[in-house]
Amino acid sequence: MFIEQPPWLFRKLYPQAIFRMDPNERSVYLTFDDGPIPEVTEWVLDTLEHYGIKATFFMVGDNIRKYPDEYQRVVERGHRIGNHTYHHIRGFEYSNPDYLADAQEVDKVIGSKLFRPPHGHMGFRQYYTLRHHYRIIMWDVVTRDYSKCLRPEEVLAIVKRYTRNGSIITFHDSRKSWENGNLRYALPRAIEFLQGEGYEFKVL
Repeated sequence: MFIEQPPWLFRKLYPQAIFRMDPNERSVYLTFDDGPIPEVTEWVLDTLEHYGIKATFFMVGDNIRKYPDEYQRVVERGHRIGNHTYHHIRGFEYSNPDYLADAQEVDKVIGSKLFRPPHGHMGFRQYYTLRHHYRIIMWDVVTRDYSKCLRPEEVLAIVKRYTRNGSIITFHDSRKSWENGNLRYALPRAIEFLQGEGYEFKVL
């Protein structure tokens, strides 16, 4: 559960980061990390369009550089873009200035005030610096669709078990999630389940 739904103590480490939206609203917020990736991001966009849903994509700057057409398609279809650093780096492995510089490199392309740290890793100095530049978005449910240790049915079960009012739900439009089959299986079924439970899908 520590991974799938961060506990109270972990949330307290980053008090101004957003892990969950309004718990009184029957709403959820789909997010996708690590893209854009050819084929994968396009499939996600088609799936979201099929269900009439908008989402937030936390993109890696170097992937935007390599795949600008995929990035542009996300923008053109009306989804929101967030910063996921330029090189998908772990905060604890970098100095405060270097980490901030890597994040700000993405701003030259997307200019978003939404930021999500890769792996959820931020040193305290990094966090306190970043919060003055960005609205830091974490998650209330991470599907772990990237994991080779989980079957597609288990990824879907995480969504069913942990989603609640205001949940920010994280999938990944990444090769890992695609190649293991988890994303293709779980995303449409998760959407249908949440719609059946009466949730409204909103954008951050």
